[in-house]
Amino acid sequence: MDISVIGCGRWGSFIGWYLDKIGHSITLYGREGSRHLKQFLDTRSNGLLTLGDRVNLTSDLGLAAKPDYIVISIESQGLRGLMENLSEFDLHGKTFVLCMKGIEISTGKRLSEVAAEFLDYSNRIAVWLGPGHVQEFVRGIPNCMVIDSEDETLKEKLVSMFSSDLIRFYYGTDLIGNEIGAAAKNVVGIAAGMLDGLNLSSLKGALMSRATREIARLIKALGGNELSAYGLCHLGDYEATVFSEFSHNRKFGEAFVKGEEYRELAEGYYTVKALIRISEQYKVELPICMAVYQVLYGHANIRDALNGLFLRSIKQEF
Repeated sequence: MDISVIGCGRWGSFIGWYLDKIGHSITLYGREGSRHLKQFLDTRSNGLLTLGDRVNLTSDLGLAAKPDYIVISIESQGLRGLMENLSEFDLHGKTFVLCMKGIEISTGKRLSEVAAEFLDYSNRIAVWLGPGHVQEFVRGIPNCMVIDSEDETLKEKLVSMFSSDLIRFYYGTDLIGNEIGAAAKNVVGIAAGMLDGLNLSSLKGALMSRATREIARLIKALGGNELSAYGLCHLGDYEATVFSEFSHNRKFGEAFVKGEEYRELAEGYYTVKALIRISEQYKVELPICMAVYQVLYGHANIRDALNGLFLRSIKQEF
């Protein structure tokens, strides 16, 4: 298949690399002036992977909009702006696959909802979610991920198109739960990093058990299946987010409590703001998310916030 991948950061470039490896014809798009695109144009490599010669690199969004299948992997808060720019081109009949995790801060909308605002009946939308790190995939270490969509036929087609020995895809059955769970796990990753930074890593067990239940309540309030919080897109992604040396969110949380600068994208920083907005709208208590939010945005004392979480009444676990 001819497929364009919009976004040539760490994850977008991996998608281009991966889909090329399994036989698809790939156009990888980066913005004009993007340092990631320039690096690929100069060396075909970003230090993590080397693109095959067949991968076409471009900064022409019109060219990236031509294939029938468009995979998007950019920062979540930039999706609306990208879709506005894409809407200038003929998008009739095209399929969009969102390989990104987040919630729009200004509206509290899931990313598939944001994309849908700019599309019509002829378009189809799917999400590609789940655990995995580029550094492990390029070394041949396999993992399982999820394709979900409201279109059952599309799910079947994408699972068939994208599956390989490196990534085994499962059919998602709850678009709401999987999108919310995937986004929220990044906030849990920041909390885990804060524990690491305070030498309180032993509390990660309590963090994981409470966080899963917390997000399950939110998914249910939003109309999803609360059991999705226990699937690959949330609990199943904890190893890669809460413990991994490659987790940007965990590393950001650790750097934050140590007062160190961290330059890489940590989506959980933005997602927690959106989650607090949603929790207030739907009247769902999210104590872990609130603690992270208060530390990041309210300048709360980190130890006081964590004590408030883990030294609660022992009468009830959740």
